[in-house]
Amino acid sequence: MSVPYETAACEAAESPESPEEHLARLLGRALNSFELPDETIQRLDCALAHDGSLHSAHHSAGLHRETYRHTWLLTDGSAVTLWELVHNTAPGSEPQHEVYADEEELHAATARLPLPSDDPDFELPVLVQLPPVPAPRHVYIPDDSADHARRLLRRAENADRPDPETAALLATAFAHQISQAFGRPGQPGRARPGFSLYEHAFLLCDGSELSLWEVEHTATPDGRHMCEVYATEDAARAAMERRAARRI
Repeated sequence: MSVPYETAACEAAESPESPEEHLARLLGRALNSFELPDETIQRLDCALAHDGSLHSAHHSAGLHRETYRHTWLLTDGSAVTLWELVHNTAPGSEPQHEVYADEEELHAATARLPLPSDDPDFELPVLVQLPPVPAPRHVYIPDDSADHARRLLRRAENADRPDPETAALLATAFAHQISQAFGRPGQPGRARPGFSLYEHAFLLCDGSELSLWEVEHTATPDGRHMCEVYATEDAARAAMERRAARRI
């Protein structure tokens, strides 16, 4: 027995679904889900969030057709949209669900339905569409990122390193990227110390991004290597300037 889309939507509102559950439910009720490209399904494995909304509807003479837009936000900042077609034009008038990865395929499937053409469709305005998702600043690598953040904070020797609240947020990280923002090697035989600044960018489970700024230097009394970690780039650069000024 099929579950009406409206009923399923209400159930989802009462008990929020994960992106994976939302996708599984959509594919489970679609009669043609096996026709979706494998590449599309594989990309959806790394979805962070999802959104579903009514796109258009047509009702006349006891027959109806609705189209729904399902969009997932991926870890690389891109989005994937699947189009669901729901109609009762099959024998027995039971609701039928179909899913398409391409909007043109959706339009072709809609045109094949035996619905009168003299009644106009109801289509929601563009204003209710899912807004564009801004691309993240980094290309993240899924890894044991929470442990990387923990080890980074543990080796920081500065007293003003990021607070426990930041550490708690980083415990939800599942991907990260390390990039060098500044580097000045020390010169053998001279008093000038070496400095390097690294950004450790983390992608959290809620889709937000958080960066730690690591300063590595040898501006210590005995010239040993030292690691400091800061919550902002400005704070990290200010620390480098203070350390360098003491050695001039």
